[in-house]
Amino acid sequence: MNRRSLCLAAAATALAVPLAGCVTVHGERADIASVRPAEAAEVLANFAKVNNAATKAYDESLVAEIEAGALGAIDEAGVRAKHANHPEGNASFTPLAFSDSRFLVPRQRGWPKFFVADTATNRGGDSRWLLVFRRFTAGDPWKASFLAVMAPDALPALATDKDGLVEALPAAGTDLLVQPGRLSTAYTSYLQQAPAAPVFADGPATSELLAGRDKNRRTANSVTQYADQPADGGDFTPVALRTRSGGALVLFASRHQTRATYREGYQLSIDQDTKALMTGTPRTSVTLSRMSQQAATVPARSAGPDAKTAVLSRLAGLVSATGA
Repeated sequence: MNRRSLCLAAAATALAVPLAGCVTVHGERADIASVRPAEAAEVLANFAKVNNAATKAYDESLVAEIEAGALGAIDEAGVRAKHANHPEGNASFTPLAFSDSRFLVPRQRGWPKFFVADTATNRGGDSRWLLVFRRFTAGDPWKASFLAVMAPDALPALATDKDGLVEALPAAGTDLLVQPGRLSTAYTSYLQQAPAAPVFADGPATSELLAGRDKNRRTANSVTQYADQPADGGDFTPVALRTRSGGALVLFASRHQTRATYREGYQLSIDQDTKALMTGTPRTSVTLSRMSQQAATVPARSAGPDAKTAVLSRLAGLVSATGA
């Protein structure tokens, strides 16, 4: 008699008794941990293995196996540019290695599901990496869609339940100052309009970024225009985790363009990686398109009128270029 027959026979004789060995947990309905710890560790190990192979060979297709969203867009373009200039690969690179890893696993119902790896690396210093892994169905591979890099003491304390699981927040309908699903729009609007009363705190990714733009907007040799657009659907959908303070840690993406127009006769100097991603001929102008990924703490609305969203990490990478 097979296992299914045994379960059916037991149910026929003991309908009132739960059958522990015959229960199927449906990830699309049950409120369960998004991943088992052992599986999360395997996912991170596989990420390191494939990432190292991709970097050594400058193989864009390998990046696509383990990355998506903002991180995938940045790394695929970067590897594509490196391969164009160094088709032989990079035999002298230092393999990426993770250590002291812990996993921030939320309890989730339905799809997609995600978890966050909080880990040390051998990439210098004591900074921690936060890698968000996500998949949209049970049959999909886990892919990293966001990366944040920050000092160990910069990561806010996260709320956990009795089982040590973190709390994932939805894109809308929360008690936060800015809804997670609107954070990309709020950030890009801030960069475009520089409001007098911003919801973002001062820092390198906000006030200092705007100050740098103001400085470079018009020089003796060029005029630069800036455009910022949200990126918040599909693989770019932000993820949010409740903090103990009542706010949230949110990882989100955005798109940014700069168009620099140069004076007649100015000799343009363009690096090799940018040239590899460029279409058109750069005579008088260059348009650079970048993808950016941010990690920010968003306070609850109840935190008071002076509470602001703080961007803790911002990583941007060139994804395309156009010359004209």
